[in-house]
Amino acid sequence: MQEKYIDETKQGEAFAIAEKPNNSKKLFLESYGCQMNFSDSEIVASILNEQGYNTTQIVEEADLILLNTCSIREKAEQTVRMRLSQFKNLKKDKPNLTVGVLGCMAERLKTKFLEEEQLVDLVVGPDAYRDLPNLLKETDDGRDAINVILSKEETYADINPVRLGGNGVTAFVTITRGCDNMCTFCVVPFTRGRERSRDPHSIIEECKDLWNNGYKEITLLGQNVDSYLWYGGGPKKDFAKASEMQKLTAVNFAQLLDMVAVAIPKMRIRFSTNNPHEMTEEVFRMIAKHDNICKYVHLPVQSGSDRILQLMNRQHNRQEYLDLIKKGKEIVPEISFSQDMIIGFCTETEEDHQQTMSLMREVEYDYGYMFSYSERPGTPAHKKMEDDISAEVKQRRLAEVIALQGELSRKRMQGYVGRTHEVLIEGTSRKNENQWKGRNSQNAVCVFDKLEGQKLGDIVTVFVHGNTQGTLLGETV
Repeated sequence: MQEKYIDETKQGEAFAIAEKPNNSKKLFLESYGCQMNFSDSEIVASILNEQGYNTTQIVEEADLILLNTCSIREKAEQTVRMRLSQFKNLKKDKPNLTVGVLGCMAERLKTKFLEEEQLVDLVVGPDAYRDLPNLLKETDDGRDAINVILSKEETYADINPVRLGGNGVTAFVTITRGCDNMCTFCVVPFTRGRERSRDPHSIIEECKDLWNNGYKEITLLGQNVDSYLWYGGGPKKDFAKASEMQKLTAVNFAQLLDMVAVAIPKMRIRFSTNNPHEMTEEVFRMIAKHDNICKYVHLPVQSGSDRILQLMNRQHNRQEYLDLIKKGKEIVPEISFSQDMIIGFCTETEEDHQQTMSLMREVEYDYGYMFSYSERPGTPAHKKMEDDISAEVKQRRLAEVIALQGELSRKRMQGYVGRTHEVLIEGTSRKNENQWKGRNSQNAVCVFDKLEGQKLGDIVTVFVHGNTQGTLLGETV
């Protein structure tokens, strides 16, 4: 498994960045969950930087502690609770310390955190970050402050995110917020609200700015990038009410990809996450048209069984998904795919499980993110369906799926051996400091010996001579 949305190595990462010399207050900002959350933390840091806060990695010196939270998995919630109780002890020694919760847990646990458990002073939802200066004034006056209102307009398009942590080579650029797909297992539509897209010109400006600051690769980010649709602002669901002129000049995701690829021709472009029922052939055509768009698509399927897909309210069936994959391979022969899979969803039978395995064999994914189903409070599945698959069965099926993906990954990685690849140097290999690591266009990680004159951010030609299950082994040509 490679880096996933929820990158376990980064959970709870605290950030520090270049500081404004005149700022006198310190912000400690810790992020959990998906790439969208880490991207949102950069927006928050930018807003608070203007309000006199520099970031710190030392929690004891902070005047303001913010946790950017995630509701997708139970584990993240337990971790955040634990952290908040630690901060409660800090407050005993530092009564002026303000502690707040941002992000996806905010809406669901607002009263619990503020009133019942009195763990925080401040609760701010994903669409209310601009309100932080006002909310902090309220906490300064000794009041609890809360804003979890979800917006149909907010895209933070005009805020230039402060780039936190990171390697200075790759960056995320958020293009849509929210989600309209009511998958029964998912809490995102309730925590992040309706889908809306960001003005394409602000996206291109941000990408150009990143290029000018030495970045070499961007990932266009959204809960569902394929549903990107700019027609002058407003939620996607209101597009039907748009004027004829707005409809004629609207920009969809494939057109946005084209615009970004042309505007910054040397910048490598990736995108995530895709949704099978909204992804079009046109997107594959853009990948084929532009050398700087990477030949890799993360295409979550969740199950190989039509019956389970229907219960999940995924708006695609097995055959439609396989047809889309086939189309992608025809248009972009070198393309690679990765998957998301939920194992042991409500009522899943052994036959459903076998259909998932057979779909995986048919697609031959490069890698995947596989989880056993756990109920999330507030989702349709939690309200209407019984989580009736035992933990033992879930674990066994999950182990079988992970083992199969391991075989497929090894086979796919072997397919890259004996050829040269363009690899972007993203950092030093974790296992050997004399080696670089980077990724090829298909998103496969490659390690190779460092040579004199090479540096972070270089794109180098690497001959791959071997592989493990998840990594290519190569040497610079």
